[in-house]
Amino acid sequence: MTQPHTTDAHGQRQRGRQYSAFQLRMDTWNELQVRTAWLRELTKAGQDTAQPHAQVGQSLDVLAHLEPYWAFPGPARMDELARLYQTGSAGELADLVAGLGRLLVGDAYRERGGAVFDEPTRDARRNGTVADPRDRVRGRPYFEVLFVDGADAYDHDSLRQGLAACRRDADEFVYDIVSVPSVQDAAIAVLFNPTIQAVFLRYNFAFHTTNHHPALRRYLDALAAENMPNSYGLDRSVHLARVLRRLRPELDLYLVTDTPLDTVAGNMGSAFRRTFYRLEQYMEQHLSILRGVRERHETPFFDALRKFAAKPTGVFHALPIARGKSMTTSHWAKDFHDFYGPNLFMAETSATSGGLDSLLQPRGPIRKAQEAAARAFGARQTFFVTNGTSTANKIVHQALVRPGDIVLIDRDCHKSHHYAMVLAGAHPVYLDSYPLQRYSMYGAVPLEEIERQLLALKAQGKLDRVRMLVLTNCTFDGITYDPARVMRRVLAIKPDMIFLWDEAWFAYARFSPTLRRRTAMDAASTLRALYRGSEYRIAYANQQPGGEPMADPTEVRVRVYATQSTHKTLTSLRQGSMIHVYDEDFEQKASGPMHEAIMTHTSTSPNYQIIASLDAGRRQVELEGYELIEKTIDLTMTLRKRVNEHPDIARFFRVLRPADMIPAPFRPSGLEFYYNPQRGWGTMDAAWRQDEFTLDPTRVTLEVGATGLDGDTLRHLLMDRYDIQINKTSRNTALFMPNIGSTRGDVAYLVETLADICRRVEDALSTESPQGLNLHTARVDSLLEGPPLPNFSRFHEAFRDGNSPTAEGDLRRAFFLAYDNDNTAWVRLDRELLARIRGGQEYVSAAFVTPYPPGFPILVPGQVFSAGIIAYLLALDVKEIHGYHPTYGLRVFEEHALRR
Repeated sequence: MTQPHTTDAHGQRQRGRQYSAFQLRMDTWNELQVRTAWLRELTKAGQDTAQPHAQVGQSLDVLAHLEPYWAFPGPARMDELARLYQTGSAGELADLVAGLGRLLVGDAYRERGGAVFDEPTRDARRNGTVADPRDRVRGRPYFEVLFVDGADAYDHDSLRQGLAACRRDADEFVYDIVSVPSVQDAAIAVLFNPTIQAVFLRYNFAFHTTNHHPALRRYLDALAAENMPNSYGLDRSVHLARVLRRLRPELDLYLVTDTPLDTVAGNMGSAFRRTFYRLEQYMEQHLSILRGVRERHETPFFDALRKFAAKPTGVFHALPIARGKSMTTSHWAKDFHDFYGPNLFMAETSATSGGLDSLLQPRGPIRKAQEAAARAFGARQTFFVTNGTSTANKIVHQALVRPGDIVLIDRDCHKSHHYAMVLAGAHPVYLDSYPLQRYSMYGAVPLEEIERQLLALKAQGKLDRVRMLVLTNCTFDGITYDPARVMRRVLAIKPDMIFLWDEAWFAYARFSPTLRRRTAMDAASTLRALYRGSEYRIAYANQQPGGEPMADPTEVRVRVYATQSTHKTLTSLRQGSMIHVYDEDFEQKASGPMHEAIMTHTSTSPNYQIIASLDAGRRQVELEGYELIEKTIDLTMTLRKRVNEHPDIARFFRVLRPADMIPAPFRPSGLEFYYNPQRGWGTMDAAWRQDEFTLDPTRVTLEVGATGLDGDTLRHLLMDRYDIQINKTSRNTALFMPNIGSTRGDVAYLVETLADICRRVEDALSTESPQGLNLHTARVDSLLEGPPLPNFSRFHEAFRDGNSPTAEGDLRRAFFLAYDNDNTAWVRLDRELLARIRGGQEYVSAAFVTPYPPGFPILVPGQVFSAGIIAYLLALDVKEIHGYHPTYGLRVFEEHALRR
């Protein structure tokens, strides 16, 4: 049994073994199979059954609290389990539990239509035939529909039978229904049961639940945080619909009422797809359910590409590889065709007609696919990019930034932003993130630093030149901003600021209620509603001195862009990315420049397979994104728990906590950990609502220095010996990122691998000499200390506005000045260089210098060397530093070049 929640002095909630009710449900069914099998065995042997009988009762009690929110196994089967248990039918009970368990594990019941498996369709009844139900539902996606009403069990059965009678063999989907009696139960259902795709709010339902199982508390907390009023009647339905829309915006919501038409019509807002009246036929509701899911299921471009591939086509144009023809007749290239299979090549074409479309100027299925993506990700416009977010970033910079514009940007952003500013002619003001010295990594840019730089520009009369703020959210290491807070505070200083949020590693966040509030598109929608509301205008007019600055509602414009590497965290072929736009001035000010930027950076021969994968990936997340992200979070929490509790692993590896990666002043919630062996699970919901920075729960960073291995060595060891791939490391950390394709088996293998590495280290140390142990200790100490992390120094005066005290620099001029070799020289990276700098000699970088890790430029063209930067580079023991020549050293500007 899961233990009830308790809260310790640090506000950390403790819970049982499982992080979520979803995992508790699966584990309980697995336990029930074992316990009922044991009960049957002892019963047949005539032995004492008291212990297994009690344990079976405990499992059934847990499931009695959890199963009402699921259509399968359903009330009838749960009642049958209870009857068999109460009558002592141990054999029948074990058989039924084993059968249900097989269907639940791996979601096999969804492949056979859930409880609908047992029911004939409308067509079968009419024709007097009942086909094998497995044939009827095979290949059809299954989902569940939630009904919220206060009806009794008889009405529930009548409702289920009425909708079941509407099913036809031609229906492309199969669904079953779940009924709950209250607002709180509705919130539990949509958060606990990810298979729910539509919700009907019917008649008079209660507010409070009678189900107080502690595993469900988390979902009630999410509802409470929405501050839904405890209203009555139709108002309750409207308020609940708004809450459900915020919790799971992809759901189709319907209202069923007997309220007079003049009360309902035009007063329901935009939450409901349709309103039904109590006596309307079930068929209309059935067809509406299917239509709503069908709209999300449609993939305009993927469907068009499949139709095109099925056509007999003669190719008298580019691409000999189209339809595989250059390989199928080849004596030397057939293996390439066989490896990938025929469909890849049947869909390979350079055509933009014949049912297809042009990515450069879409008017057909690509345009429809982009509109569907905008709907899914909460954007006003979405653009597909087929050569990665590096290009997406360049498109946005070129579309929005003019030569000489000032851009505030975090200095540890992806290199594509730096090169984009060179191309656009922007003058960057580099913002310093807070350092994590022990782990040789940077966090994120404090809001205080952003405001300080912006106010300095304002004081010098340069606010009109400030164009855009660029921040990485979330960072590679999982540090997330509060975009709504950042933009609200910045807009109070400059009400027309444009924001570019690099969400390359955060595309999935849209589909988690907790993570979504930290995304650019959700924050933009929230701010627009705030600024356009009458309450804000009143508050602005009555603001008091000393309070938080507020943007003038008559001047403020919400202009927000996000770039996402769909291929990194969701389903897409490599380099599939998206640009999401929520810009109130897009049509007036940015549409044309965006088109030109797309024309500049997009190939005239984009890969159709990548576009189709973006389309299919969008469909997936609109229909099962919530489920996939919740399972991913469960996996990462399981990984944290296993690492923390494994005696061998815990000696050499340590999971970094929010307290390790986010300084306390940025964590007013007090959240210290996500899991602690002594104190249980931490609750992240409050932190994600109020902290300046939070830690993405899907990232698990391990401190590895105690092994004596640096991060890069561990990365190669994992790949070469264990076939485990990771990407990001620092001198003493390694980042592990489960994704929507990861399984519990993957996590189990990783844990066993880490344990094996620890055993090997332990074995090596046990035979080491005293001198060897001393060397190991010294190596560990050096890894755990690390070199001091430097901040951005400054641009040289040659690349600044005279003696201006503001920090912007002409990056483009410095970059191209270095193209002339007469303007540059080389200096060796050694202690003598450091001594000369400390003695007052000045050197100015003529190139980007980027060590891996950390993977972002430590020096940019035009930047003055500081003693801290050179000391850092000298202390690094990484093998890869872009912009550094192992023979010649670092490239710098000659003095005469700086005098021009």
